[in-house]
Amino acid sequence: MTAVVSRLPDLIALAEETSSDKRRALLRELSDQFFGPVEPTATETALYGDVLGRLAADMETAVRAELSTRFASSPQAPHSLIRRLASDEPEVAEPVLRASPVLTEADLLDVVRSKGQAHLRAVSARETVPEAVSDVIVERGDDETLGTLLGNEGASLSRRASEAAVERAKGNPALHAAAVERKTLPPDLLNEMYFVVEARLRARILEQNARMDQALLESALSAGRARLAEVDGALPADYSACLAYVDEMRAAGQLTPQMLARFLRSGSKTSFLIALSQLADVDFHTARGIIERQDLDALAVICRAADLDRALFLTYAVVLLNTDGDAMGKAHAYARMYAELGRDAALRTLRFWKARRAAQAA
Repeated sequence: MTAVVSRLPDLIALAEETSSDKRRALLRELSDQFFGPVEPTATETALYGDVLGRLAADMETAVRAELSTRFASSPQAPHSLIRRLASDEPEVAEPVLRASPVLTEADLLDVVRSKGQAHLRAVSARETVPEAVSDVIVERGDDETLGTLLGNEGASLSRRASEAAVERAKGNPALHAAAVERKTLPPDLLNEMYFVVEARLRARILEQNARMDQALLESALSAGRARLAEVDGALPADYSACLAYVDEMRAAGQLTPQMLARFLRSGSKTSFLIALSQLADVDFHTARGIIERQDLDALAVICRAADLDRALFLTYAVVLLNTDGDAMGKAHAYARMYAELGRDAALRTLRFWKARRAAQAA
């Protein structure tokens, strides 16, 4: 190492060499010496960084990429060299952005604030990603980049970034799995994904709700109530009249699950929605959204939480699917799912939906 440092003026002179072959040879020689048996001092590391950086500057991409790969995982790598490589073109930058322990949070912030999606994706895949860096990636990254970040459990996301990520994920099916399967996603935000994801992912959400610790459940519900309000659609024109009728039936003790089926068959949709929301203790808008989407597994959650009979749920399902040629077949499939749905998981899920509505009304 002493010999290398004493040769520094010669090495710097060689760094000015215009011959590509000679520069490449020197680059590899210095790299070999850097990773030799004797660990370089801080001063020597800085000298290596200066010379290697100057040598690499005018080399072709493949050579710089080779250099990046070689130094990417070294905790002793020269900081100046790693910073230079991290800002290079994507093929060169990716190895160090993904793995270099030398890069500081400030270095990563510089990259994600100024570089393109390939650089952001490489940073998103690091073993750990600081919260401040993740915030910028969520703000600047495209959906592919966001998917990489969400799929990395080592990436820390702030509450604000998690909310923004979920809002984007709800609109892109390609992000659904990454969001739902993220272990550190706040539970209230996880439950917001329920209404947009496929059956397999809905089942995952219900499973997580069933396993959730009571203290975590209460904390998550509190966080959900802090969400910003959203605007609901207008109430149906016949809402007041139907509400008065349903309230009258309820007062007379005639508001039963069987009566809901009659409302459906008679075409009294608003009365059915009001009665369903009262029977299941959910708000009208949540009930209306579920029925308008013909969202039968969400309806199953409501009915199971209300402890309704499976046969009644099947009746609702068949009537709601009466425009489908395979209504009965589909309804039976949902009835099987209904039988497998635990009431505790349904009640916990319903609590998230109610908290979500309370936050929207705040």
